[in-house]
Amino acid sequence: MAKNKIQLSDHFTYPRLLRFVLPCIGTMLFTSIYGIVDGLCVSNFVGKTAFAAVNLIMPLPMLLGTIGFMLGTGGSAIVGITLGEGDQKKADRYFTMFLLAALVSVSVLAVLGIVFLRPIAVLLGAKGELLDYAVRYGRILMVSLPTFALQNMFQSFFVTAEKPNLGFWFTVGAGCTNMVLDVVMVGLWGWGVEGAAIATFISQLVGGVLPVFYFLNHNNSSRLHLCKTEFHGGVLRDACINGSSELMTNLSMSLVNILYNYQLLRLAGENGVAAYGVIMYAAFLFVAVYVGYAVGSAPIVSFHYGARNHAEVHNLYQKSLRLIAVVSVTMTLASMLIIPFVARVFVGYDPELLELTTRAFRLYALSFLIMGFNVYASSFFTALGDGVTSALISFLRTLVFQIAAVLILPAVLDVDGIWLAVTFAELAALAVSVTMFIRKDSVFHYRKA
Repeated sequence: MAKNKIQLSDHFTYPRLLRFVLPCIGTMLFTSIYGIVDGLCVSNFVGKTAFAAVNLIMPLPMLLGTIGFMLGTGGSAIVGITLGEGDQKKADRYFTMFLLAALVSVSVLAVLGIVFLRPIAVLLGAKGELLDYAVRYGRILMVSLPTFALQNMFQSFFVTAEKPNLGFWFTVGAGCTNMVLDVVMVGLWGWGVEGAAIATFISQLVGGVLPVFYFLNHNNSSRLHLCKTEFHGGVLRDACINGSSELMTNLSMSLVNILYNYQLLRLAGENGVAAYGVIMYAAFLFVAVYVGYAVGSAPIVSFHYGARNHAEVHNLYQKSLRLIAVVSVTMTLASMLIIPFVARVFVGYDPELLELTTRAFRLYALSFLIMGFNVYASSFFTALGDGVTSALISFLRTLVFQIAAVLILPAVLDVDGIWLAVTFAELAALAVSVTMFIRKDSVFHYRKA
């Protein structure tokens, strides 16, 4: 068994690379699946107004929880490089400091979120019953924000600790908890949007709190453990800069989702927001594969770069681009086949909404051909410690290009312009990613062995 154990220091063939990253992909997929169950229960048991309200307010807790993503990816890259340099004690201290920093900062943001939730929901265009549902759901998610941040951080750090399988099983546990409680609280007990939010909160306790006890146990075989630490302002700053791409990605996604919902309320009404919600839930499944691969492979790149093993960094770079190309084509074709079935499961009770959702998803799915390369490019530069380049790609991809597209295209293509905005943004971002891959090779030397 020990001989088959995959370590960060290994040489990675295609089978070995896939074996290492598959648990991370599985983690992201399962996270997406239990999010889908959340939406299904609200849509089918509470109604489309409640479903639209959940999707309208969801970007806000996602926005405030971005610190967890930032310190998870940026911090795990620094910890991975430190492990590659051979300093175990320092890696543990950094790991502990990053968790504490995230917990404190997100807790403050959660309090602010609770205070300003209603006026923000009003600004987003919610009123009447839609506003009521949004506030009721959003307040409970604000309370769960610290556990949400921890759960996101552990997804990265389990990989760095050479325990991606364990990270996957924690996610499975959290997901099963959420799905069972969704059915019970929303479907059987009729607790409405509050039931869905409570189910999510309890599941995040499983995924965000239980791993703390695992990392506190110094007798396990993990590469990382929680320990006494001290504040390292410079290291924390570097982690924030290095993880700024993830911060930017998630921040931008939340802001862009808010803009999407605003445009859709204006052009297509409540049905447009509900259709966009279905697309987001379903798209999570496809995006999860790209993000899971990026999260799973990044610590390997960090370790070998820290160990100055440029040949292995080159090996990982080449193999990753080839794998993403194959997966992109496969998933785009698969999405076109399953779209009608997914839409029917969510909104089959409303023929008009079903037709709108099916067409919208087909247009949106064209982005899957390109998206994987941009997600990997951003993650790759984060792993190398080049947070500025990573953030630039993410900033342009998820904010500048998407905002431009969602504002301009509807003027030409009406509501179809909203569904195609992501594809146009990904095309523009691909040009930036390719340019950065070429330019930065002179610094990191990954294009040649």
